[in-house]
Amino acid sequence: MNEIEVIPDGTVTTPRGFVAGAVQVGVRTDWDKLDVALLYSEAPCAAAGVCTSNQLKAAPVLITQKHLADGRARAVVGNAGCANAAPGQQGLDNAVQMAQLAGRRLGIDAHEVVVASTGVIGVQLPMDRIARGIGQITLSPDGGVDLARAIMTTDTRKKHVAARCGGWSIGGAVKGVGMIHPNMATMLCFLTTDAAVAQPFLASALKQAVDASFNMIDVDSDTSTNDTAVILANGLAGGGAIDGGHPQAAAFVSALTLVCTHLAQLMVGDAEGGTKVIEARVEGAASEADARNVARGIVASLGVKTAVYGHDPNWGRILAAVGNAGAGFEPEKTALYLGSPDGKELCLYRQGAPLPYDAGEAKACFTPREVRFRLTLGLGDAVATAWGSDLTEAYVRLNSEYTT
Repeated sequence: MNEIEVIPDGTVTTPRGFVAGAVQVGVRTDWDKLDVALLYSEAPCAAAGVCTSNQLKAAPVLITQKHLADGRARAVVGNAGCANAAPGQQGLDNAVQMAQLAGRRLGIDAHEVVVASTGVIGVQLPMDRIARGIGQITLSPDGGVDLARAIMTTDTRKKHVAARCGGWSIGGAVKGVGMIHPNMATMLCFLTTDAAVAQPFLASALKQAVDASFNMIDVDSDTSTNDTAVILANGLAGGGAIDGGHPQAAAFVSALTLVCTHLAQLMVGDAEGGTKVIEARVEGAASEADARNVARGIVASLGVKTAVYGHDPNWGRILAAVGNAGAGFEPEKTALYLGSPDGKELCLYRQGAPLPYDAGEAKACFTPREVRFRLTLGLGDAVATAWGSDLTEAYVRLNSEYTT
């Protein structure tokens, strides 16, 4: 009954009653991508969201937070190519206008529309082109793939997935491969479900899923001005509303976390300039917060990132990152393992001292696309896993030329 089935080619329109579409209007004139998108539910929705902790919040984030305040929303309008961040009062007016245009297009109140933008900071949206594009979008149950394409900026591939469980499903699309060190969610993430979910539980489930997924990834230690993750639940699968006491409550949180984790890993796998995905699993921490801080500290460390890029088993950089994570750490109780291509592990450090290892065997552990580290702290029972990318010359080149 509560078995979760992953649908790898699923999208935000996999759940019943959701339609989407996108067009290319040239928000930026230097690319030929889909860049304006709409997502709409044919039935009213409970809604929840989490947004960036960056104090420089983009105009669409501010408008979205207002529109989600009553726990209801029915549509998302988004664009790529311009972040609409730090553009003054005109930017706020433009974000409001996007909601109004989408509301008129869909026949709903503008306050039921979530607004999302991504791209270059500090420039104004071309509202004439966006207005024209919103009016031209054709919505369909197959439009989720186009929506996933339309929110891409430096992403090289679209990112979407869905999962099915107990007669209902959850779908998601995400973008973001740079400015990724979320302290809430990710660059842009849209989630949908046809499950009937009580709004307070929906908000709690989203926060739990975000904490275990998007808040556990790192590309470049930058938290974006536009980070937004939103979930819409229209209840078209039927049944009583899922809340904390419902028999499917745990299954819903698990399915939502699975979808978010899959999307988070897709982001890291497409990181700007990245060649490797770094997985850091921390076990035996004194608290869940400590486990998460240590795991994130490892994958965010520039020293670790560059060592992984260079296939260098420099375990000292990992322990230095652990010691700098602000968590409980006693070197004499700690062990560090490096995953090998055959599924085994090579122990590099244990009980306060390094262990001898074969350099060739250690370097071979960096051959796979995913490089795995496991750290045991010996201080408790808490566990956490984080994912990050390596740091390459390509990342520096891409970001040094981003606006020019």
